[in-house]
Amino acid sequence: MAIEQKVRLVEELFLGLEKEISVFKSETSLHCLTGCGKCCSKPEIDASPLEFLPWALHLFLNGQAEEVLLELDNSSISTCHIYRPLALIEEYNGSCSNYRYRGLICRLFGYAANRDKYGDLRLATCKIIKEDQLENFNNTEEAISKGLYVPIFTDYYMQLAQIDYKLATTILPINEALKMAIEEVLQYYAYRPFPGGLENIA
Repeated sequence: MAIEQKVRLVEELFLGLEKEISVFKSETSLHCLTGCGKCCSKPEIDASPLEFLPWALHLFLNGQAEEVLLELDNSSISTCHIYRPLALIEEYNGSCSNYRYRGLICRLFGYAANRDKYGDLRLATCKIIKEDQLENFNNTEEAISKGLYVPIFTDYYMQLAQIDYKLATTILPINEALKMAIEEVLQYYAYRPFPGGLENIA
């Protein structure tokens, strides 16, 4: 399957998820705090290269892929390369520098659930939301137990795996996943012409 087709399928998956999360947020009133980047600033985030393939193709189409790959190769920072803290002393306040192309893990966390050892759905969200929006969080957990629809991590990663099993199931520290996504795009186009018709979508 061509890279462009994989990217379209990943973006279609993300679009469907965005609609589901939008409904979930409106029904529960749960929300991230404006300017909070605490979850993005954690060094132990893992991701798959496939969820960042749209980002990597975007960089390639804009002539930035090799430059960003070099930055990743030379960086010793383990937090997400795309995350931008406001300042070194404010690492928990910041934002995604390329929000449109954030990965699946970034989209799911906070508004999706995992199954516990009993098979019950548990919302996977941060301590800040649990503590600052305690009533909403408890009401949401109860509503989920009674059948409120919530996106499920494993369901979405299974859908991702149907697009490209290897790239979806290779789980790496996030910056390694970013690197692999860029390398995948650069290798694909090394002996192919620039993708026609995509010049204006970057």
